[in-house]
Parts: sequence; structure tokens; C-alpha cells
Amino acid sequence: MKKLRIYIDTSVIGGCFDKEFFEDSIALFDMSRKGKIVLLLSDLLVAELDNAPERVLQLFKTLPGYNLERIDISEDALNLRDKYIKDKVLGRASENDALHVAIASVHGADMIVSWNFKHIVHYDKIRGFNAVNIREGYGIIAIHSPKEVV
Repeated sequence: MKKLRIYIDTSVIGGCFDKEFFEDSIALFDMSRKGKIVLLLSDLLVAELDNAPERVLQLFKTLPGYNLERIDISEDALNLRDKYIKDKVLGRASENDALHVAIASVHGADMIVSWNFKHIVHYDKIRGFNAVNIREGYGIIAIHSPKEVV
């Protein structure tokens, strides 16, 4: 059976140090360690970790190389991000959040997992992202919190 390819943003890693999100964030990483899923890690996630607390960065470095897939920020992803913003799914101030969704969409992720309930895991935003994806020839992407996946 094909493993789910799950794109994560920095909120999932940071969630490992948040009392409310700890259990489900750790469980998602355990699913990867056990070979149940493949985590997609983008260049954007890595760049955002430069500004993260040291303990978040250290946790990221402990993720085993297997069941991880590194994906880049392509020109197609940048263009799709701009279309999300043009269609007012998100504003320019949230362009990194739009870029996370665009990268996952362009690289064919099965789903995005995030704790960002304002800009990513939000009913209206999900509808907007998927409307743009369909119009632009990308598939519908599932977007969930770790709690819904583990």
C-alpha cells in the first residue's frame, strides 16, 4: 500500500513544545518513524526554522532521514502562491502560509498537516485554496490538523 505523503509546516514541529499540541505532534512524527507515512519537508520549512527556538531546531535535526522527502520551492509553487493571494484566499502578509500550500499542491502531497488554524486549517481558506488549485489544474488537497490524522 502506498504511504501517505504528508506536507508539514513549522507549526507541527513547534507543536512538540506546546502543551496543547504536544501529544498529536509527537504521534505524527512517530508515524513517520514507524514507516506509516512520508513527511514532506520544504525548503521554506527549513528557512523558517532559522528563526525558531533552538529546541525546535534540535528536534527537527533528530528526524530520521528515512520516510522524509525534501521538496523545493519551484517557480510553479511561487506562481500558485501568487494566485492564492490575487484571489484573496490569503493576503500578502501571509504569503509564506500561501507558499506552504502551493508547494504541497505542486508536489502532489496527499495532504497538508498544520496547527495554523487562522491561515491554513480553516474551512474558508481550504475552499479557496482548492478552488484555485482546480482552476489551475492541480488536484484538491486535504488540509488537516495533526489531531485529525494520528
